[in-house]
Amino acid sequence: MLAEYALPIMLVILIATTVAGLPMGIAMIASSVLYLFISGRDVGLGAEMVLNGVFGNFVALAVPLFIFAANIMDAGKISDRLLTFCLALVGRSPGGMAQVNIVTSLIFSGMSGSAVSDAAGVGKVVTDMMIKDNRYPPGYAGALTAATAVVGPIFPPSIPMVYYALVSSASIGALFLAGVVPALIIVVLQMAAAFVVAKRRGFPVEEAIPFRQFPLILLRAFPALLMPVILLGGIYSGAFTPTEAAAVSAFYALVLAVFAYRALSFRGFAAVVYSTVKTTAVVTTVLCGAFIFNYVIAVERIPQMVFEFFSYYQFEQWMFLLLLNILFLLLGCLLDVSTIQLVIVPLFIPTALGLDIDLVHLGVVLVLNMMIGLITPPMGVLLFIIKALNGIKLSDMIRELWPHFLLLLTVLFLITYMPDLVLWLPRQAGAMQ
Repeated sequence: MLAEYALPIMLVILIATTVAGLPMGIAMIASSVLYLFISGRDVGLGAEMVLNGVFGNFVALAVPLFIFAANIMDAGKISDRLLTFCLALVGRSPGGMAQVNIVTSLIFSGMSGSAVSDAAGVGKVVTDMMIKDNRYPPGYAGALTAATAVVGPIFPPSIPMVYYALVSSASIGALFLAGVVPALIIVVLQMAAAFVVAKRRGFPVEEAIPFRQFPLILLRAFPALLMPVILLGGIYSGAFTPTEAAAVSAFYALVLAVFAYRALSFRGFAAVVYSTVKTTAVVTTVLCGAFIFNYVIAVERIPQMVFEFFSYYQFEQWMFLLLLNILFLLLGCLLDVSTIQLVIVPLFIPTALGLDIDLVHLGVVLVLNMMIGLITPPMGVLLFIIKALNGIKLSDMIRELWPHFLLLLTVLFLITYMPDLVLWLPRQAGAMQ
């Protein structure tokens, strides 16, 4: 009798345990196993889904490796050399430190693949530099850092792109390349906006670094700047797979931090390993829960039901994409990225395929959408990180954030309805047809 109500019971338990404060991954595991028990299916299927998903999927290994690489770069002072390079490069322009913030985020994103790592690592340092001696309003500095960190998972490599590849079977290599042009568009628009704001509000110009110092600054930063080149060059030359590229990036970051820059002690390395294991445990728990949960929604034919709904009402591509953007913007305000990627996204993949929407294009649109969610209240994870690390009031940041938010929405609209902006580079590189 209860078997007929297995799905509603599972959803009620999932919502109740999440609201009660249970971590999302554990809540998904508990509610999904309860579903298997009530529906009369073998409870051992839960363990089978986890084992096949986590240990049978080579792509999943990329996530902890990219996390490890990002943690090494934070601890190994690699970001400090990148910051000095960016200061020499764009610091002399109007609103110099704001421009440095933007460019540093782009370069650092080519190594970490994480918006949180960007904001908590190099973002913290440059924010402190901006608000020192009241040079910039704290709210503006914090809002800019949050908005620039959004570029991290758009520009390759990208941890959210890896999640998306897990649930959609889209090519990671194509996804990485597809994010390049949108990321550059965001950066150019952010730099233009920072220039206009600096002129209007009289923000300071940094003291020019003499040109004769450029070669030394470039030399010190050059090994770190090589990382994205090695990473992407290796992938698209066929030297290694995207997952192997994650291992290469972690190894290269370790070599730089320990031998080239001599900035990582044994104690520091132990702290990096501990932090990586801790973060990976959280991510893996969500992954395990998602694999069982996705099995349940597949058994219940929920993705097919979503497809039938859109087909019945004869939704066109532009209407589906518009509704998807609105939905994911709202979800991004409430849920973390990994949960959305692993649980919500699979519901819409069959519909996207049925409407002939390219999955690589869809992946970049959804990732940017979710990154905007990271700076959108009430969750606004990046805002809370900056508040905790830099002591800036949330209200001050939110007041300064809206121009950046509208700019990102503009880019989201452009890439949603102009797919060639996303797909041109991977096509030119032969990463997709």
